[in-house]
Amino acid sequence: MTRFERDSTETARLRELRHAWLEAAGGAVIVHANDYPNAYAVKAHRHGRAQLLHARSGVVLVKTGLGHWMVPAGHAIWIPAGIMHAVDMLGGVSMLSAYVKPQALDGLPRDLRVVAMTPLMRGLLTEAASLDFEAPADARAALILDLVLHEIPRLAEMPLGLPFPADERMAALCRDYLAAPRPDVTIDGWAGRLGMSRRTFTRRFQRETGVSLSLWRQQASLFAALPKLAAGEAVTNVALDLGYESVAAFTTMFRRMLGSPPRSYLSANLAAE
Repeated sequence: MTRFERDSTETARLRELRHAWLEAAGGAVIVHANDYPNAYAVKAHRHGRAQLLHARSGVVLVKTGLGHWMVPAGHAIWIPAGIMHAVDMLGGVSMLSAYVKPQALDGLPRDLRVVAMTPLMRGLLTEAASLDFEAPADARAALILDLVLHEIPRLAEMPLGLPFPADERMAALCRDYLAAPRPDVTIDGWAGRLGMSRRTFTRRFQRETGVSLSLWRQQASLFAALPKLAAGEAVTNVALDLGYESVAAFTTMFRRMLGSPPRSYLSANLAAE
């Protein structure tokens, strides 16, 4: 057994013990910190609690039967209770997770979503992770955890989800595209491959994913770009690898989706950690 396999086995055992403890523990909110090596994979599982999974460093890929969600550093993903999901670590990942009882607060999100972390929420989770959850909560601890709970609905959703169609033929095209994104894919091209008219294809794709093919492609490009950028690859190289004719075209797409150009976006989120 290699050191990586031995470390992974120990991590998996600790996860199983923590999972059992979480299911039995009291308290509306419990926060834990964990570190994972590059390429570590957590098998499909579900929680009786909802989970706010915050990536302090690295990039996390969450996979469900409904699609994939990318969680770059400085972001978090809200996973409602009971949703089966697997998790892949892209790069070494430092993670904070808040596990929340589903009925702890009215207004908690009901759907899976990626959110931008605020400085307040980062500080709250960091502080909460240092609390002793097996000891009776004092007034300060209770206030910290209560504020964590109330800040969750205020976190802004980010376009880092990639829903897959239920139609298996459409889903296969999506998986192929995700493996090698390129900006020259057209609606007519995909519709033709499936023997559909343009109108039928666009209606079905929108109905099954909730987004247009154009928006879906842009989100897929972000999925491919963010791990590369976070690993330090040059923006020019990433843009060209994804098939963009110029860095400007890639930067325009990136800014439109995430609100700032690649360098500024990464600097802001990595520096915040």
